[in-house]
Amino acid sequence: MHATLPKPASFSAPGPLRGQAAVPGDKSISHRALMLSALAVGESRVEGLLTGEDVLATADAMRAMGAQIERGDDDIWRIHGVGVGGLLQPEVALDMGNSGTSTRLLMGLVASHAITATFTGDASLSKRPMNRVIEPLALMGADITASPGGRLPLMLRGLSPAVPIEYRLPVASAQVKSAVLLAGLNTPGVTRVIEPIATRDHSERMLRGFGAELSVEQDADGARIISIRGEAELRPQHIVVPGDPSSAAFPVVAALLVPGSEVTVTNVGLNPTRAALFDVLRMMGGDISFTNQREVGGEPVADIVVRHSALKGIETPVETVAAMVDEYPILFVAAALAEGRTVARGLEELRVKESDRIAVMAEGLRAIGAQVEELEDGLIIDGTGGDPLPGGAMIAARLDHRIAMSFAVAGLVAKAPVTIDDMSPVATSFPTFTALMTSLGAEVA
Repeated sequence: MHATLPKPASFSAPGPLRGQAAVPGDKSISHRALMLSALAVGESRVEGLLTGEDVLATADAMRAMGAQIERGDDDIWRIHGVGVGGLLQPEVALDMGNSGTSTRLLMGLVASHAITATFTGDASLSKRPMNRVIEPLALMGADITASPGGRLPLMLRGLSPAVPIEYRLPVASAQVKSAVLLAGLNTPGVTRVIEPIATRDHSERMLRGFGAELSVEQDADGARIISIRGEAELRPQHIVVPGDPSSAAFPVVAALLVPGSEVTVTNVGLNPTRAALFDVLRMMGGDISFTNQREVGGEPVADIVVRHSALKGIETPVETVAAMVDEYPILFVAAALAEGRTVARGLEELRVKESDRIAVMAEGLRAIGAQVEELEDGLIIDGTGGDPLPGGAMIAARLDHRIAMSFAVAGLVAKAPVTIDDMSPVATSFPTFTALMTSLGAEVA
């Protein structure tokens, strides 16, 4: 993946945001659809796949390990898989670009195959520690040589047959859980993951859909015990990917904040392990309703109707963190315009994302005039009560797509321009972001 020149931009809203918009396919589901299709025997078809750079990195990696993956003129992706246990030795390093999801999940897949893969990434991804995934995969028998601090580039030598384990997650992480389950696919016997706090469950839903023998139970403490029987035979599937709720978060918050706005975001996945942001925004007084509710491929889906609302500060529930961890940057923007104080805690995970999202959001919000106190595990924000922020600053997005989009939305409710130093990382998850926002009435300079 080649480096791109920085693309600075500033966003403003000369009037209300109005209209209907569709966000790209869900990133988490898109990654998993490609991986599991590549392990099924036969042809799977995937519609609505996110074509951001992160997902394309997964597609390239699966091709490098033997799967045939083609995007048709009809925008339907057709994948001919190699079967569980059939991954081939890649002849080149697997370039993960900026995608932590691709890296961690593919490490799981490779761990139980008798192949060696080298994982590389861009400057941002190469700063992110992989130790959480390295630890359980090493217990299963994988031999992993990482750069200092457990970072990329790293080399992983898989073991087949691998060793089934029972692994209790020390920190809630859907990526670590998924990596262990994917390693368990080609491991004899039963592999178990115990998660004290429920995290997004796309892997469990999709593994079952492809025919893996997977069960979920709760223990006396309420922890989820996920068991998968290895040496599975996966059946090809036809998957329709719903719109990504993490992407929908940006037009939803923009409509809540810009006076007079009314926006409908169509076909959004509302998996309860992902969509807690919308519940929290409603707790703050947001006028958000769901219409056309239905189920697509085992995932709940609806259209989201949003109207401008006077938001009130709250203490965000710690139990919702896992179900909205990627949405806190845009929630912080909403809190900066709310009436009163918002306290968000339990967010240590945000410090090891594409950037240190607690520090970067605190710095940027202060630069545009918001009242922010940084905590070790979150932020305290005293909102304006709906008054525009002063604005007038250049924001360093630190190659983080969600930081860039969050401050683009902040610019819609600022008196003076808010300029993001580089919007190019947005292509990793939401390549149509700027076009979508302008279609609703935003202006971009």
